[in-house]
Amino acid sequence: MARDLSLALDAAARRMKRSKSEIMQAAVAAYLSPDGDEAAEAAVVRRLDRIGRSLERLERDVTISNEAVALLVKAWLTATPILSGGDQKAQNAKGQERYAGFLEALSRRLASGRLLRAEVLDEAKSGIGEV
Repeated sequence: MARDLSLALDAAARRMKRSKSEIMQAAVAAYLSPDGDEAAEAAVVRRLDRIGRSLERLERDVTISNEAVALLVKAWLTATPILSGGDQKAQNAKGQERYAGFLEALSRRLASGRLLRAEVLDEAKSGIGEV
């Protein structure tokens, strides 16, 4: 264990371009400092806050996505007429055409960088797009 610490100290001294005694003094001072624990705790709290905000944004985005998909499915189910058996081939062709159009529109939107969440938030602020 002492050998490992010695090797780590040598590597740190080379990497930092500092003497081993300078590194040892700084390490002992940090270890004995009453503020050391508080600084470490503050760093952890900042990281946790940042993670929390990221999770909140992620939750909001997933909620918007889920609602958008749900509305799309609802609209599709309520607007798609049931065709008779003789029209099955035409129905399949139209379904393939609609799906290809959906994929193209989705690809364009993703490539443009303009995501639905931004559009939804903009429309919510301006009162446009209410269903």
